[in-house]
Amino acid sequence: MRSKITLLVTAALLSNIISAQDISRPIRFAFLTDTHLAIGSHAVEDLRRCIDDINGQDALDFVIFGGDITNFGADAELALAKRMLDSLCYPYWVVAGNHDAKWSESGCNTFKNVFGYEHFEFEAGGWRFLGCNSGPDMRMAPALLPRESMEWLEGLEPGRKSIFINHYPQDTSVLNYFDVTRTLKRAGVQLEIGGHWHRNCIMNYDGLPAVLCRSTLTDRKRVPGYNIVKLYPDSVSISERRLYSSSKVELPAWYSRKLEEVRDTVHYDSHGIASSYPWLRYDVNERYPQVQEVWRIQEHANIASGFARDGKHAWYATTSGSVRCIDIRNGNQLWYKDFPGKIFSTPSVSGKYLVFGCTDGCIYALEARSGRIMWTAQAGKSVLASPVIFDGKVFIGASDGVFRCLDLKTGAPAWTFDGVEGFVECRAFVDAKQVVFGSWAGKLYSLDTRTGKLQWTWKCGRSSLMYSPAATWPVKSAGRIFIAVPDRKVYVLDAESGKQLFRVDGGREAIGLSADGSTVLAKTMFNTSYAFRADAPVPEGEELPSDAQLWRVANGLHYDIGCTGLAELDGMVLTPSDKGNLHAFSLADGHEIWIHKISKALINPLECWKEGRSRYILASAMDGVVTLLKVGN
Repeated sequence: MRSKITLLVTAALLSNIISAQDISRPIRFAFLTDTHLAIGSHAVEDLRRCIDDINGQDALDFVIFGGDITNFGADAELALAKRMLDSLCYPYWVVAGNHDAKWSESGCNTFKNVFGYEHFEFEAGGWRFLGCNSGPDMRMAPALLPRESMEWLEGLEPGRKSIFINHYPQDTSVLNYFDVTRTLKRAGVQLEIGGHWHRNCIMNYDGLPAVLCRSTLTDRKRVPGYNIVKLYPDSVSISERRLYSSSKVELPAWYSRKLEEVRDTVHYDSHGIASSYPWLRYDVNERYPQVQEVWRIQEHANIASGFARDGKHAWYATTSGSVRCIDIRNGNQLWYKDFPGKIFSTPSVSGKYLVFGCTDGCIYALEARSGRIMWTAQAGKSVLASPVIFDGKVFIGASDGVFRCLDLKTGAPAWTFDGVEGFVECRAFVDAKQVVFGSWAGKLYSLDTRTGKLQWTWKCGRSSLMYSPAATWPVKSAGRIFIAVPDRKVYVLDAESGKQLFRVDGGREAIGLSADGSTVLAKTMFNTSYAFRADAPVPEGEELPSDAQLWRVANGLHYDIGCTGLAELDGMVLTPSDKGNLHAFSLADGHEIWIHKISKALINPLECWKEGRSRYILASAMDGVVTLLKVGN
């Protein structure tokens, strides 16, 4: 606690010192972004040269880093980044980018713990500087400013001339871009500075001037470098500084602009969506009246996991670390409990036990009806994975290289497998014979359910860890394991041996089975859904040919990278999108049945069931929306 207080006090003192500067001279600061630090990579030397150059200057006021500080969000990478950034002779501020958040073994906890914040605000030369993280946190999807960050921005004093720092361009790259730009204009932002594209670009976000800046990284055509920003009371200029092997050159300004108040002239519809919004709007719901919203909740934080359900009760968690129990019939909250870490784990319920993992490094079992803690099991690092309860045991992976089988009643270990490379994010497949899960080291593991003994491993042929079978939730049928991997393939493995039988073109991380297990359901990244028999004959080649598939149709999702699995409900293939739309297709032939827009963000794993002639879908989205849908005939 003392170190956190010291950090806050130091930041406040630095802010006061900068605020007290003579505003008749320009503020001059260095802007570095997309450093992509990875241990042993050339990115380390590139950043070191930039830091040495900055420390050799005597006319800077501070330094800002615009995200993608690390390449994989690993704890060791963040520790390296902190050591290097602390060697600066100037105060600095940072925001996280998608590489810091999407593949974070700590579930973004380490970034916050290392740097002490997830957003910042300070004054310099009559300007207010604002910065926040951009997401997506852990789940593959377009960027999304977290609900927590939006509420912070919305609570700022309005009308003060400000500069906003965020990793992403605030265009359609960000799912809630129009909410962001509208809020920034209200706050008084006159310029946004970002990165992500690795090159200097002049941008404009519905009237809000902006720039994206170059990466510090070298490549075939570029030497290490960064940008110098000169900020005057009513204007700005930005120049690139290049670090050649024998010289250092600051080029003439590539961006100069007079800055002034930006008024919001954008037209918004009745749901607050801007006219420039390129995807389905809420009026799509009017076309399909058979889908009715029973109730709706807007949380104050993101949600990045699914539900546990038992009878009339359901449970879900927010990324801010809160677990909720609700009455499914009306959405009323029955209890909630806060935990000291973020939660990305989809809970599981059995009898009186509700189990989930937390980024504080613990696996928790609560009394389902009251929220009272029944037991806690400590892991060595964050627990991002989702538990499976099977035969009185809890099966769950973590970020510490250990997969655990715990007694449901006590939390005592039945067995542990400590040979996991990388960290586990997914929910494992578990039956009486095997436990199957992937990790962010490119591997898929199968363990003996009773003993935890390793049965086999499978590895994706691609070398990059980002192609790992780690976010996909494996499914099993017909003696086969089915996974979708970010190399845009669905793989079919023999469940007993792990031998690869064949693959199917098209996929990302979303896969599912029909309710009877006979049909494999998948979607590609580019506007296509398809289905094939789980027991399809092994083809002569490596790929299952199109004519061996049951159907393959254009799905209307267009470019979609969402990782949420597909599910069948009474002949409907429920297909969640990364933009808040839920599509239902016919299991028989793939034709579209209905579409319903739930939100503007990635839809999380669904809970669905049938009562009488009605079908129910309990759904949530990453921006904190929770809703119950009723589908009639």
